[in-house]
Amino acid sequence: MNDVSPTHASWTPDGETPPALTETAIVDACHTVFDPEIPVDIYELGLIYAIDIADGGKIKVEMTLTAPACPSAQELPIQVREAILAVPGVTECEVETVWDPPWDQTRMSDEARLQLNMF
Repeated sequence: MNDVSPTHASWTPDGETPPALTETAIVDACHTVFDPEIPVDIYELGLIYAIDIADGGKIKVEMTLTAPACPSAQELPIQVREAILAVPGVTECEVETVWDPPWDQTRMSDEARLQLNMF
């Protein structure tokens, strides 16, 4: 049996088809980016507010930071962009930092709270 994963390109008589792009693949990429001061990835911290997948592999992400004065304010959005651009099928990625609604600890996943002992 020859199953083709939907996240990989496949060949047809008309040429290679682009891989199917899923929100799961984008979220998985976000899981690889960590706040340098907190040992939890930015997705589990609740810093990713929205992921929009448009035609042609164009991705737009709205994210926030734990605080406006976050020392990683410049680097985290760049790291998110680079991680998402590495996903097969992504052609463009725009990461916008937003402050509304403000981040608070209730946005963290149960996993992140457990890891940070914040229950």
